[in-house]
Amino acid sequence: MDKNKKLIEVKNLKKYFNIGNGNILKAVDNISFHIFEGETLGLVGESGCGKSTAGRTMIRLYDATDGEVYFDGKDVHKMNKVQQKEFTKSAQMIFQDPYASLNPRMTVGDIIGEGIDIHNIMSGNDRMNRIYHLLETVGLNKEHASRFPHEFSGGQRQRIGVARALAIEPKFIVCDEPISALDVSIQAQVVNLLINLQRDMGLTYLFIAHDLSMVKHISDRVAVMYLGTIVELAPSAELYKNPLHPYTQALLSAIPIPDPEVEKSRKRILLEGDVPSPINPPPGCRFKGRCRYAKDVCHQEMPELREVSPGHFAACHII
Repeated sequence: MDKNKKLIEVKNLKKYFNIGNGNILKAVDNISFHIFEGETLGLVGESGCGKSTAGRTMIRLYDATDGEVYFDGKDVHKMNKVQQKEFTKSAQMIFQDPYASLNPRMTVGDIIGEGIDIHNIMSGNDRMNRIYHLLETVGLNKEHASRFPHEFSGGQRQRIGVARALAIEPKFIVCDEPISALDVSIQAQVVNLLINLQRDMGLTYLFIAHDLSMVKHISDRVAVMYLGTIVELAPSAELYKNPLHPYTQALLSAIPIPDPEVEKSRKRILLEGDVPSPINPPPGCRFKGRCRYAKDVCHQEMPELREVSPGHFAACHII
């Protein structure tokens, strides 16, 4: 594993949806970033900002409207069927809802083994031993293989989802809010499981979430999305210590601090106004209507994501 190698490169990626009556929803609108091999990139932002759509488009669950996604130097959206099948072995997804993402009519063993069967990796006893090993890897028992999803709790179901993603030994996993549907007491267990698996298997993650404290715990770098665009990108410690974009500052001010004295003395940044519609985003900076620093230039020109300090990027006219 080469931590200086770019496993994923996203260049000017766009994903638009035609929602009828001539309306186009710009879910992801011209984003660019990369993820190094063995790294976790956190992707945060409000609900509806395009995080999940970006993750799904990166692994071709959605076709891109424009732009490129390179995996190991190959453009994901220009692969033929043979290359696409090989790519699906290397890139998997852990879904947000552990209740909806598992087929209720299949046993846990068949759910985990489905990818093994599709790619003809192994069969018979080897297949079952692989499934048992995966169940034990994620903290479950091999006896669970013959049970059905409804017999498990939310945390256990998400572990089954993790085992399914690992079954065909991928290099890259999109974790699409994998803890948001779980109890707080279970969330840390699943995140720690993902961290341990990454260490043991050399996995690369895109970790999508809106829980900023959990993202800080698991991510090497963090990208902040707002209305389909990336407004800030920096190493995790740097972003939390020195947020530059007004939107990032407001997001971080909402994280509760478990110290009543510190919590009492610090000032929350309350955003006024509503998020504009992704169907008809305004000209200029998309955050300008809620920004306390907005100037004339913010109403006219879309700010570019530029490197403000080494490794720290922000899209803002006032920085």
